[in-house]
This record gives sequence, C-alpha cells and structure tokens, in this order.
Amino acid sequence: MSADELSVVIVGGLHADARRAAVERLLAEAPGSVALHHDLSTAVGGTVRRTVRDRTGVTDTGETPLVNDCACCALREDLVPELERLAAGGLTRLAVVELWDSVEPKAMAEVVAASGLTVSSVITAVDPALVLPYLANGDDLAERGLAAAATDQRTVADTFARQLEYAPVLAVADSPEADDEDRALLAQLHPTARRVPIGSGHPGNPAGAPAPSAQSAPEAPARETTPAVDAATDAGAGAAAGPEAPRSPLLEAAFAGFDIEAAAAAQHPACALLPVEADECGVATLVWHGRRPFHPERLYAALEDLTCAAARSRGRFWLADRPDTLLHWDAAGGALCVEAAGPWLASLPDAAWELVPPVRRAAAALDWHPEHGDRCQHLVFTSPALDRDGLTRLLDYCLLTDAEYAAGREAWSRLPRPFDTFLEV
Repeated sequence: MSADELSVVIVGGLHADARRAAVERLLAEAPGSVALHHDLSTAVGGTVRRTVRDRTGVTDTGETPLVNDCACCALREDLVPELERLAAGGLTRLAVVELWDSVEPKAMAEVVAASGLTVSSVITAVDPALVLPYLANGDDLAERGLAAAATDQRTVADTFARQLEYAPVLAVADSPEADDEDRALLAQLHPTARRVPIGSGHPGNPAGAPAPSAQSAPEAPARETTPAVDAATDAGAGAAAGPEAPRSPLLEAAFAGFDIEAAAAAQHPACALLPVEADECGVATLVWHGRRPFHPERLYAALEDLTCAAARSRGRFWLADRPDTLLHWDAAGGALCVEAAGPWLASLPDAAWELVPPVRRAAAALDWHPEHGDRCQHLVFTSPALDRDGLTRLLDYCLLTDAEYAAGREAWSRLPRPFDTFLEV
C-alpha cells in the first residue's frame, strides 16, 4: 500500500473519555484500522511513549526522546515515520491518530499533510456537559499537568476553544449530564461543524474543570461490547465488503476528506468563519459590527468587562491610533489575547494584492466600505445568559464619537496608546 492509499484521521480534544470512545468506535467500525497515541505525560522522564493498537488491543509500543525539551516536538518527529511504516506495510487502510489531551489538531494535521500522507478528516471529541466548564477554566495547562513543553503558556480554555473550532467534525458523546443549554452552546460555538454521535462516553475531568454533576456514568471497560458497538461493527464490516454498503455517520465522517488550506483560512482572523446571530435555550450569540475605529483608551478601559461578558468571544477589530493594522480578538476562560494579524488590505498598494490568497481577498470584498475598505469591527460573543443590550451599548461607547471621528487620522494618531503593552510595540 502506498502513502496515498492510507487515510489518516486525527482525533483530538481535552475531553479524554469522549475522545477515547470515538477512537474505540472507529477501530470497531473500520476493519484493519489501527490507532496511534503518543502519551506526553511521560515527558517528565525525558521521553514520549508511543502506543499502537487495533480493535483487539495493543500491538506495539515504543519511546522517543524529547526534542528541544519539547514533548510535542517529539510527537511531530515520531508520528510521520510511524504512519509511513503503516502505509508501507500495506495492511492498514485507516490510521487513527489519537492526540494527547492538550495537543492541538491544526499543527498535527499540517505535519501529516506536509509529509504527503492523506488527512481524511480531523475530529474533535466532545462531551456537551463539559463545554462550558472547560471554556470557563482559565488555569494554565502546566498547573493541570497538561503542558506540552516547559515553555507552554496556554490555558485550558483557549486550548479547548481552538481544538473545538478547528475541526470540521465533532464527535459528540451522549452524556446524561448534558442538557439543552449545553447542546445549544456547542452548536453556537461551531455552527458549521458536522456533529456525529458516538454513544455513551463516561464523563471525565482530566483538566480539573468542575464536574457538571455529582453523578457520573459508571466506569466502563475500554473495550466495552454493546448493541451499538455490535451494530457499528457490522456496518464497518459491510463498508469493507463493497462501496455500496452503508457506513455509520462516524466512519463516513472519518473518510469525508479534509482541506488543510481551507481549515487554516477558516481560523485566520482576517477571514475566519465566525458564528452567526443565535438565541436558543438560554444561550445567545451576538455578532457586533462597527464601521468606525475604537478609541484605544476607552476600549482598553472596557477590556475586563468585555472579556468576562461571554464564555467565548473572538473576531477582528481596528484602533484609531493604528488604522492600518488588523487586530485579532480571542477570549476564553476570562482571559483575552490581542494580537496584530498583519495589515488591512485597504492599506496595501494595489500591486501587493496579487500576493494575497484569494480567500482573503474574498473576505475583504464582503466587508468593503467606500471610505475604509476592509477595515471593520467584527466581534462575536457567545454565552449562556448573554446581556446583548448591555454588551452592545458598551461596544458602541468604545467607538470614536462624531467629533473624534471628524478630527481625522492625524488627530487619531495622537491618541493614547495603551495597547502597546498587549502588542509589545
């Protein structure tokens, strides 16, 4: 079997029990499939432990040393050779890469694709009852034993948000603790995702998030045999028998195909596929637009209130004192990250537009304004009990007033620059 005949599906997520349930189901449904997992918790001893298993159990184990004191770097170095070995063996049609808790799928998908292997899907496994607790968890990964390197400064909340929003497929556990609000929150955070059920997944709490309920499902053996699994196995065997045989939703999603460039573009601040307005089961999403720039001092003073107003907020914005810089807003777990994401296209000379990816030009065209070009405020806030009116009033208050706007760019350039501390200018 050549590398282009091996399909690689990446399954990740901080909800470890849901992730394991999704992987076990794929192994049961796809005959001849294997799962690779690199356990980064062993990095304290200087190595990362690799496990390869199929539906019957572990078939191979090994260790790889850290690279530059980084467990995630070791994973990158070891993963592709293992996948190439499986492809050369000719016996594996589907390789399921089960990522360790805090490993983000974007980096791994790009590493696998760059090697010439086929990434057939990226799936994040989710327990709906744990979505809000994890989004609200501002703890550093290092505090929870989940850091991938000594320099890893990510938090539980921002890591979970990126895992959730990158994947086009969400494998959703049937959690007895989840209610309609939990499911509405998940749907609004990633409305374009394909959500496929994976049956029962016993809830876990590896990141130290507060448990949604004092009751939890009983512990089940890793290779649980249930009617659902039996049916899935039959469906998987049928899938192997011929192209016309039906596949389960999860197995179908695993072979659906994955576009690396489109996935990256969907996360880029300039052309991100942000959620739309919604209001259901006590969860709301506010999409706020503005055509004037923010007054930097007023916005800076409002940051704490804006960051804490929603479980998740993201988008792009512009400040009056730096009108040519596209700024990225990314908040979860009560913490905000503001980063410069390059220039607005309107600030570039015409000749430079040829160097800009088509998807970026298309996104700019959708926001184009006769005076400001693609400069705009586009922020999205999603949360239970969202105060839409209060949030809108606060955001509007942070924009330039009529008089400030009329003063023009020269006057704007003399405004205070409190965001220099964020942007390290």
